[in-house]
Amino acid sequence: MSPRRNRPRRPSQDEKPSADRPGITEQRVQQWQDGEWMVRSIFGAAAVKTYLCPGCMHDIRPGVAHVVAWPADGWGDPADRRHWHSGCWRGRDRRRPGVERSRNAPRYG
Repeated sequence: MSPRRNRPRRPSQDEKPSADRPGITEQRVQQWQDGEWMVRSIFGAAAVKTYLCPGCMHDIRPGVAHVVAWPADGWGDPADRRHWHSGCWRGRDRRRPGVERSRNAPRYG
């Protein structure tokens, strides 16, 4: 049996890249338990900076596809935008809020 070939995932019809910014999809509204969010997908080729994911508190490295989200009522204020790993964004309603701790802090207690 030959090994599986990973083929690049093609964007769906609602994830078409915008003509003025290739690799970045049009923004869309998503409804979650905590309200409405404007969401934009960033493809790996368009991701050029390092961001901190608020879902897992790990870095999103350049070249990694991810999601940018902000409150729908915020009108796209850059201070409200957060960059999330795609999996962290999809699973954030199943996860407890992350707590930032220093390396020497007790884990439980």
